[in-house]
Amino acid sequence: MSDIRRPEIKVAPPGAEAQKIIDKDRAHSSPSYIKEYPLVIDHGEGPWVHDVDGNVYLDMMAGIATNSTGHAHPAVVDAIKSAAEKFLHICGTDFYYQSFADLCERLAQLVPGMGPKKVFLTNSGSECLDGAIKLVRSHTRRRNIIAFRGAFHGRTLAAISLNASKVKYRKYFGPLIGGVYHTEYPPADIHRRDDDDDGRMYARRIETDIFQRLCAPDEVAAIMVEPILGEGGYVPPPKGFLQELRRICDTHGIMLVFDEVQSGMGRTGQMFACEHYGVYPDVLLSAKGIASGMPIGAIIAKSSVMTWETGTHGSTYGGNPVCCAAALATIDVIEGLLPQVRDVGEYLMAELRGLGRRYPVLADVRGVGLMIGAEFLTPEGKPAGDFVGKLEQLAFRKGLLLLGCGKSTIRFAPPLVFTREHVDAAIPILDACLAELCAEHGWPVHASEEAK
Repeated sequence: MSDIRRPEIKVAPPGAEAQKIIDKDRAHSSPSYIKEYPLVIDHGEGPWVHDVDGNVYLDMMAGIATNSTGHAHPAVVDAIKSAAEKFLHICGTDFYYQSFADLCERLAQLVPGMGPKKVFLTNSGSECLDGAIKLVRSHTRRRNIIAFRGAFHGRTLAAISLNASKVKYRKYFGPLIGGVYHTEYPPADIHRRDDDDDGRMYARRIETDIFQRLCAPDEVAAIMVEPILGEGGYVPPPKGFLQELRRICDTHGIMLVFDEVQSGMGRTGQMFACEHYGVYPDVLLSAKGIASGMPIGAIIAKSSVMTWETGTHGSTYGGNPVCCAAALATIDVIEGLLPQVRDVGEYLMAELRGLGRRYPVLADVRGVGLMIGAEFLTPEGKPAGDFVGKLEQLAFRKGLLLLGCGKSTIRFAPPLVFTREHVDAAIPILDACLAELCAEHGWPVHASEEAK
């Protein structure tokens, strides 16, 4: 497949074939599904998606940062086929097989800075979060968990108890699990105060507020944090923030848990985001991109921390043999892509910042590797949430798949096989969308020469 391809919209979506499937879905599926826009996929390859009416889209959201090696990567597909021909399931909780052991070993080796490690395989990121809560409570014999405003950890009851990004994730689902305390996550640089001491101020609030007013540190099992905020707006924190969290945990015997479900598996140009900061947790959670879209996740913990007893935790489908095979093949591919991810990420951010000089509504571009957030603000400096929603829809109709996050941010999380040529195909579409929407809103646009 050539990198010089361009998106092609032959039929205004949703076309006739797509509409048939949408109608059936709406008649029979849960109304809780979001369905961002009427994309009905037929097949894909690399970063390209074909819908059932023959339209071709360039994918810059990768199934919410999950299709790490792109759609239908040959090495991953071959691994899935080979595993499926042997056996589909036997339950890794109770029995042994090669791919399960191989994947646990491989994941333990991938995470630096934690010493000897043990791995528990799950079905999803949410299940990782639930298991991690059980693990840290069991290990420390403490109950309470500290999490952060803006965080998203999943959809299960325990996960939404730690979520604090959107109220709809929690509304009417209570009572949630107890013992969870939230504090502020450092905002993006564009919104930060000058006196936050490289983000340490936000971490120290755990000691000055939570430990002084809400619960004693010897009652806290873990601090659970996304080393780069995901759903809350794609916000990389200052380095001092994570360093200070590590200090607080070491001082008080608290477990530091990094939720790398979205930021891990090469997304940032390192295998895990924590490597950029040189700060390492006691427990690391991985899922999403771990198997190119196959359902699997992992709790990776220091051996000294994974001390729960035999039979206290398990998973019928966690570590399914076909998923393990996909994960092992995915890791092989990702390891060879990391330099490209770093290069293409820098190139994409530079191109987005160029658009920001032309369109002031694009107020901030931030990120690392191919985990990039573009935040949009009104001329008055307020979140431009409606604008972002319209941008998603308009870009889709022009052949570009985007997804929002936070109050008014577009996340750019394309498959890790993305190249500079793919960026060059995407930027003109974004340019056209921004020009159209700024004209519609009557918002300022700078001339091309002024933007340089």
